[in-house]
Amino acid sequence: MNSTQDLPPIRIATALVTGLGGRMLLVRKRGTRVFIQPGGKIEPGEAPIDALRRELHEELGLIVSPSSPMYLGRFSAPAANEPGRLIDAELFRLPVIQTPRPGAEIEEAVWVDPEAAAELDLAPFTRDQVLPLFRAMRDGQP
Repeated sequence: MNSTQDLPPIRIATALVTGLGGRMLLVRKRGTRVFIQPGGKIEPGEAPIDALRRELHEELGLIVSPSSPMYLGRFSAPAANEPGRLIDAELFRLPVIQTPRPGAEIEEAVWVDPEAAAELDLAPFTRDQVLPLFRAMRDGQP
């Protein structure tokens, strides 16, 4: 392998975390400017739901029951913080009432409505796939 084009996609488990008032949670890692979905890399042998629960606890202090997240699908997109790489994302929807507390490598966590989110510097996955999906879900479209 001699370029990032030859590298396999980065496997992640991520969440469309929703809260009161039709808002979604976005996070920004320390040292970056792009807002992304909460979640993270799936370790070898780890189930996506287990990776999601682990990452949400490490990064935001959220305690997530294994039955709480609803699986939305598997998506591919350019990686936000690793130029030339793709992500292979397992996406879950997770309504929460807990208050996230940024920890680990998370510098900032923000609650935004879908329209305000468009004003932020968003990861391609969030901008092109998650936001349209969230808008459709919120508006009652299939």
